[in-house]
Amino acid sequence: MFHLTQFTDIGLLLLRLMVGVVFFTSGWNTLKDPDARSKNIEMNKPFTVFLGVAEALGALGLIVGVLTQLAGIGLMLISLGAIWKKIAAWHTGFWGENAAGWHYDLMLIVMTAVIVAADGGRYVLMA
Repeated sequence: MFHLTQFTDIGLLLLRLMVGVVFFTSGWNTLKDPDARSKNIEMNKPFTVFLGVAEALGALGLIVGVLTQLAGIGLMLISLGAIWKKIAAWHTGFWGENAAGWHYDLMLIVMTAVIVAADGGRYVLMA
């Protein structure tokens, strides 16, 4: 019988790569223009730079499989902060306008939680 569970570690690797790319590009875009980004998210520039660096480094941790759980937990906290900002400060609904709701952040949290629970799978450099 053919069992798809034999591909679990490949699935986790693909999930790590996808989530990592999303967070890395977000962090990179933040660091490219921290002034504009800090105004956009209504945070001060030093904190915005911190977020950009944290996103980029956490993403790299997921992508290459280094301290995967720690990186994932950090990224989940950033996403929780984004959800809090969207709900409490901006009063954004689940779907938001023009797909800018907090559903996207929630999906990233759940995907990252799977990675954290599985410790990134078998294909990691360092757990």
